[in-house]
Amino acid sequence: MEEREKVIPRGIAQNVLPPTPLGLEALYSACKNLYPDQPNPLQVTALVKYWLGGPDPLDYISMYANPGVPEKDIPPHWHYISFGLSDLHGDGRVHDVSGPVVPGSPSGFGFELTFRAKREPEETAPPTWPAALMQALAKYVFNSENTLCVGDHVSWHCPLDGSESRIRHMLMAEDPQLNTPLETSFGCVKFVQIVGVCAEELKAAQRWNGPGVIEILRRLPGAGGPWLVTDMRRGETMFEIDISALEEVENGIETDGSNLSGVSARWCAWTEDTSFAMTASPTHSPSSMRSPSPSDSMYEKPLGKEIKKEPRSESPTWALQPPKISEPESRQIKEELQRGLDPKPAVPSVDRSFMKQGDAVDESTRLRGSYDRESAGAGLLESTELLRVRRLEGVHITLNLEAACILPLALRGRVKHGRHFTFKAALGDDAITLVAPSVTGTMVDAEFPYAAHGGWLQLLIDDQMVEKMGEAFDKLIKLSPECGIEPIESDTAENEMKMCLPQTFVWSEHKLAITVVPDKF
Repeated sequence: MEEREKVIPRGIAQNVLPPTPLGLEALYSACKNLYPDQPNPLQVTALVKYWLGGPDPLDYISMYANPGVPEKDIPPHWHYISFGLSDLHGDGRVHDVSGPVVPGSPSGFGFELTFRAKREPEETAPPTWPAALMQALAKYVFNSENTLCVGDHVSWHCPLDGSESRIRHMLMAEDPQLNTPLETSFGCVKFVQIVGVCAEELKAAQRWNGPGVIEILRRLPGAGGPWLVTDMRRGETMFEIDISALEEVENGIETDGSNLSGVSARWCAWTEDTSFAMTASPTHSPSSMRSPSPSDSMYEKPLGKEIKKEPRSESPTWALQPPKISEPESRQIKEELQRGLDPKPAVPSVDRSFMKQGDAVDESTRLRGSYDRESAGAGLLESTELLRVRRLEGVHITLNLEAACILPLALRGRVKHGRHFTFKAALGDDAITLVAPSVTGTMVDAEFPYAAHGGWLQLLIDDQMVEKMGEAFDKLIKLSPECGIEPIESDTAENEMKMCLPQTFVWSEHKLAITVVPDKF
């Protein structure tokens, strides 16, 4: 004993654990306040932390048993809460740290994910598939730097739990019990709840808006109820549970249009095309569909089922390298997609008084307006990078099938209502914004309907083009089960169109072509 005391100095505590990081401690405290009787919940833990080279961005996912409120039609369920999208450590090991924390600024990505899965009577422990789902979404956020916000939707195209369930997609909502932004030592954290939905409910959110569909789900106990509990055994859509929901959605579309201002596309690319003088074909007849040529734009490798960044595959021999988007532009587009519920048209302003045909314009001092936010605007305005505006004679766009099926929504639900819509490559550098003539501060006008900043393309679409393009892509949707609509009887040419992708639609009088490629390449 005497010898041991010589080796270990007195007063040194044994088995001392390192202090809990401040960001993590703040999240733990919020969870303890909500579940004081569950101080040590079951957790799914990343074996090798992301900052040590592990594959999973979320350090932990806690799983709580929530008794619900049966008298309010809130069933018992499992409540999952993530730790890792916000900054847990504040030392730069995962999230960038630059200067002192400004009150109200986001911690890391500024949010954590939650999920509520209905607890089945026979379950004694929470299933772990929701944790795998949350890790997959976190990988997408880290790889793409696109955050998930209330009202957003995620097209998943398979049952969330790997079963035969109709719940195959997701909407994002505010967590009903963690609905106050949490101020931590490293910034502000919001809790965004994943809500499992059917394909019909996803389409309604795309055609109208996510918050509107969420509110319908809240009032229907069989479709989620007040706390939006996901029931993987749900066999009916909200339209089957409440037949008035369809009329509510249709009236909302007619009155409001769509609040969806942009989507991330698996393939989204464009290139200038000057070959239209040699093309003379109708708008959407079979003869207007031509095979890809050397002027067609480059494919981006799609997002995998695991939502992880994959190396670029070898491009087709006919593909051209599209122009790269600049960092300031990338920040602008990402912010626009994140703020998709802003009802006002918003694109960076361009001062045309300096523009002459064929001239490039220095936009480094004129990128102001509705893209600027207090949290990000200052850094953008200080950029000295030259953002050159190029007018384009003609344009050839490439979109994957799922993105192309959203085009009628973008045209009739947004552009026709005087708004704009953006397709952003999920992991690439291209972005394409469709704008109505009434949208102000754009790079385009009636005389020059196509213009670009680096890899960011803007297209002016008038009412006539809305109808022409809408009619062409209506046929594509009807023939494509991938778009969520059963195929209809059609003639031989339409069947060939259904069976063979890529296909190209050409509007030669407008010097515009759009190639649709398969979702998987």
